[in-house]
Amino acid sequence: MYLKSLQVKQFKSYEEAQFEFIPNINCIVGENGIGKTNLLDAIHFLSLTKSARGIADPLCIKHDADYFMVQGNFVFLANEANKQATSETQIMCAVQKGHKKSLLRDQKPYPRLADHIGNFPIVLMDPHDTDIVREGGEERRRFFDGMMSQLDRAFLEHLIRYNRIVQQRNILLKQFAERGSIDRIQLASYQEPMAELGEKINQARIDFLADFSPRFQAHYAALSDDREAVEIRLESGFPAGQFTEALSAAEGMDLAAQRSTVGPHRDDFTFEINAFPLKKFGSQGQQKSFVVAMKLAQFDALAEKKPRKPLLLLDDIFDKLDDRRIQRLIEMMAEDHFGQVFITDARPERTKSLLKNLRTKIQYISL
Repeated sequence: MYLKSLQVKQFKSYEEAQFEFIPNINCIVGENGIGKTNLLDAIHFLSLTKSARGIADPLCIKHDADYFMVQGNFVFLANEANKQATSETQIMCAVQKGHKKSLLRDQKPYPRLADHIGNFPIVLMDPHDTDIVREGGEERRRFFDGMMSQLDRAFLEHLIRYNRIVQQRNILLKQFAERGSIDRIQLASYQEPMAELGEKINQARIDFLADFSPRFQAHYAALSDDREAVEIRLESGFPAGQFTEALSAAEGMDLAAQRSTVGPHRDDFTFEINAFPLKKFGSQGQQKSFVVAMKLAQFDALAEKKPRKPLLLLDDIFDKLDDRRIQRLIEMMAEDHFGQVFITDARPERTKSLLKNLRTKIQYISL
């Protein structure tokens, strides 16, 4: 699979623009602030129906406009090696102020946005990736849940339903505080569905890490010359199979806090290096290697589970990664490990120098 063309209207910094891509490596070059990252974000919208930055949809509309539209044509390949096309499909995503987001495939709307997730897999590496290490648990949950949602439609369905129940339960807890009385029967009605879905999400995360960790550790070893031992652990607020008991025990705290304080929405993923917390004891280089290894393992997991390789988006990474990590990525490109690749760089001469020995086709798009 590859993205053949992209059209954007009133999306972020773009008034209107159209691009044509090749199935191999596409380098988007130009000065900082000219729209390279925004172009990758438009591709991200086509794949996952949202901004990679976690920005609310209306904020992606160009100033003084009332809507944006991104549209792309994807080509499916019978053979990845010779890029032989079998079919083509068009995806269009549009957001208008005051209206629901619109997503169409070949001019037909999806019944639900969730039905689109995972059909056009994508992996993004950018300079903000180390926020996964430095920031709080919400950032790490968002990364792993987003990755798992592309891989497992059932997990995505469970996550959507669970989050909806948590939201409704939190509204109820606030209402109790406002009126000064508690309806325990009404509160108990949320416990069974919340516990059932929470257990499924928790087990899915456990099973996912068991499969993901060896891939991640292999990539980290290649990036660091196998100098450190690394580990990813799920830190849950309840033992597997005991979410119902944990919910009951936390009821008093939930009523006082006016929100649900235990569950998969509060769990975290901890990163360790040589059995110590990466956030506190890992150098900047080790943190970058950790995140790059996770993104490469994400690519491998998607490539194995999906019928087509994910698109790989590399946003301004040549300016942030050291020579060893850059060289590893280029070696993987030379080995044809990836499918279609998009690279942004403010220094085209650097990109050309780094990629000069690759035998694959490279297209340069100057903004």
